[in-house]
Amino acid sequence: MIKEFKDFAMKGNLVDIAVGFVMGAAFKQVVTSFTGGIVSPLIGLIFKADFKDLKFIAKEGIADEAGKITGEVAILYGEFITNVIDFVIVAFVMFMIIKGINATKKKEEPAPEAPKGPSQEDLLAEIRDLLAKK
Repeated sequence: MIKEFKDFAMKGNLVDIAVGFVMGAAFKQVVTSFTGGIVSPLIGLIFKADFKDLKFIAKEGIADEAGKITGEVAILYGEFITNVIDFVIVAFVMFMIIKGINATKKKEEPAPEAPKGPSQEDLLAEIRDLLAKK
C-alpha cells in the first residue's frame, strides 16, 4: 500500500499539479495586491470612497462611547466586486499560460496512411482475367 501511494504521489502529473497550485496561490497574492493597491483606488476616485469599503447599509448600527458601530447590517458589495476582479484577472492569466503551453507542445503528426490496396474494379478485372485463362 505504501509503495502504491509512493508511485501515485511521484507521478509527473501530480507533481505538476502541486507546483501549479503553489504558483497559483502566489500569483493570487500578486493579483490581490494589484487590485487592492492600484485598481480599487482608481475606481474609488469615481465613487469618492475607498472601493473596498463600499457597502449598502440594510440596518443602521448604534455607535457606542468609543465611536465603534455595533449592530450594523450591511452588504459589502465593494469587497465582492474586488474579489470578482481578482478572479477574472487570475482566470485570464491562467488561460493565457495554458494557451502558451499548448502552443509550445509538439503538434502530433498524423499517422501515415496505410497503403491502399487495389480498387474494387482492379480486383474484378483480375478475377475476370483469371477466369478467362481457364
